[in-house]
Amino acid sequence: MDINNKVVAITGGGRGIGRAIALTLAKKGAKLALLDLDEGAMKETCELVAAAGSEAIGYVCNVTDEETVVATFEQIVKDFGAVHGLVNNAGILRDATLIKVKDGKVVKKLSAENFSLVVDVHMKGAFLCTREAASHMVEQKIEEGCIINMSSAAFRGNFGQTNYSAAKAGIVAMSRVWSKELAKFNIRSMAIAPGAIETDLLRTMPPEALKQLASTIPLGRIGSVNNIAQTVEMILENDYLSGDVIDVNGGMFI
Repeated sequence: MDINNKVVAITGGGRGIGRAIALTLAKKGAKLALLDLDEGAMKETCELVAAAGSEAIGYVCNVTDEETVVATFEQIVKDFGAVHGLVNNAGILRDATLIKVKDGKVVKKLSAENFSLVVDVHMKGAFLCTREAASHMVEQKIEEGCIINMSSAAFRGNFGQTNYSAAKAGIVAMSRVWSKELAKFNIRSMAIAPGAIETDLLRTMPPEALKQLASTIPLGRIGSVNNIAQTVEMILENDYLSGDVIDVNGGMFI
């Protein structure tokens, strides 16, 4: 796909990895539709995209709400004329072990609410956004389309992340299903599984904990949000990538 003048929607596009993706694609001439709940962050990203020489519009959107997602993608097509790419990047964390035991007694359990919340934002959000984006791609008869789904190294199973690991594994599975179902429309589907990436969340960790984390990575350092953005750019441009997951983790699982 030639990114220039293509319309790419990015969920969680206001900050962090989403912002890095937006700015990387803006430099290649893409037009960006940014979906987020943080209107202020989206405004900042839109201004940065404009400074990079392209165009972005922010859409306040709860990706777990079906009516809102349907309306948002209808508006994106009205504003831009089409949608050619989608990056499902929105996500949250509600980490906790399944149970917490003290002196042989279960003192805390992972709540059903926090399990469902994480699964809904990651999996239901990706499902709804992909369904709507793919529907518009087909109806607009675009020549090629691409769906990129943000998984995580956690899809292999992380301690204290039953909900997050399950959601990220589900994203890999859905992405592979979509690559099979949408191929006849020349719409590709890929997943990215980032490892330890320097985001606002990671920066809240104590310096010693960050140092310890970096020491477990063969390359010896934490990744950058730009490493993920570069991978998104590569997937969009390489029209024979579909149905797989790309690990971006510094060799963590070698």
